[in-house]
Amino acid sequence: MTEAIIEPDLPIVDPHHHLWDLRALVPMFPEPRHAFIEAIAGAAYYAFDQLHADTHSGHNIVATVFMECGAFYDPARGEAMKPVGEVEFANGVAAQGASGLYGDYRPCAGIVGHADLTLGDAVRPVVEALIAAGNGRFKGIRHAGAWDEDPEVLGPPFHAPQGLYGSDTFRAGFAAYAEYGLTFDAWLLEPQLGDLLDLARAFPEQQIVLDHCGTPLNIAGYRGKLPENFARWQQSIHDLAECPNVGVKLGGLAMAFCGMPEEGPDRGCGSEELAQAWDPYITNCIEAFGPERAMFESNYPVDRWGASYAVLWNAFKRLANGASDAEKRALFAGTAARIYDIEHVLPAA
Repeated sequence: MTEAIIEPDLPIVDPHHHLWDLRALVPMFPEPRHAFIEAIAGAAYYAFDQLHADTHSGHNIVATVFMECGAFYDPARGEAMKPVGEVEFANGVAAQGASGLYGDYRPCAGIVGHADLTLGDAVRPVVEALIAAGNGRFKGIRHAGAWDEDPEVLGPPFHAPQGLYGSDTFRAGFAAYAEYGLTFDAWLLEPQLGDLLDLARAFPEQQIVLDHCGTPLNIAGYRGKLPENFARWQQSIHDLAECPNVGVKLGGLAMAFCGMPEEGPDRGCGSEELAQAWDPYITNCIEAFGPERAMFESNYPVDRWGASYAVLWNAFKRLANGASDAEKRALFAGTAARIYDIEHVLPAA
C-alpha cells in the first residue's frame, strides 16, 4: 500500500522501534506459528539499513529511540549482564547515524535497554554498565510484565510471571533503579493495567511510559471482544492518567495481539481505514493524558503486521488532524524528546 505523504515536513521522533536478527530463531517455531511469530517472520532481520529505508519513506523522521527486544545479548557477560550487549549494539547504530553521512538524521538517539529488576539491589551494577555502554544515549529500561492465563494469547516468546509488577523482588529492584533518574517503559496487557497503576502510585517520582496504548487484546480467547472490554480499558487509561508520572505511547495497535487489523500484512489497509479502527483508543489516550504526556510510536517492525511505515504515520496524522500546531509538535516529537532527554535532536523552531 502506497499513499501520498500527509504533512511531509512535520518533524517526528519515533520513540519506539526495535533492531534484531531473528533469522535463526523464527524457523525453530513449529507450524502453525503463533500470530506474533508470523508478524515478525517477514522482518526477521531488521538493522540500520532496514530502519533507514523505513524512516526515509516520506515522513520527516529526525530521530528515533531504540527499545529493548532481547537482541544481541552478550552471554559471555553472564546472565545478569548479558543485556549490556544490546545497548552496545544500539549505540553502534547511533554512532553510524551521528557520523553525518546520513544528514541530520539521528537513529537510536535514545536507547532503552533491559535490566532484570527481580535482582533487587543487585541490579545497580547492571544499570551502571548499561549507562556506560550507552555513551550518553542510554535513557532507561523496559522490564515487560505481559502475562495472561491463556498461553495462546502471547505465544512462546514471552514468559513474564503473573503479577510481576507487584512482587516484592521486582519492587525492590524498582526502588533501586528509581534512584538513577531514568525512564521505565512498561509493556503489559489490557487486563493487567491495574498492576501498573499500583506501581505508579507506589513510585510517584519515577517516570513511567505505558507502551502500545495499554495493549487492548483481539487474539486467542479475546478475539472479537474489543467492544466488550473497551469500557474497562478506558477506565484503566483514565486512572493511569491521574498519575502525573505516567505517559503513554500511541501505537502498537497494529500488533497481532491487538488485531487492528485482524488479517495481518496481507490485508493492505490504507491509513483512513487504520485511523478509523484506532480512533477510539488513540483519542481516549490523548484526551486522558494530554499531548504533553502522549507520543505517537511506530513499534516497528512489529507493526508491519498492519501497515507499512509510511501508511502507519499517515494514519497517525489523520488522527491528529484536529490538533493545534503546538499539540502536533508535542505528539509527534516534543513529548518523546523531552521524556527520553533527547531534545537536542529537534530542529530549531
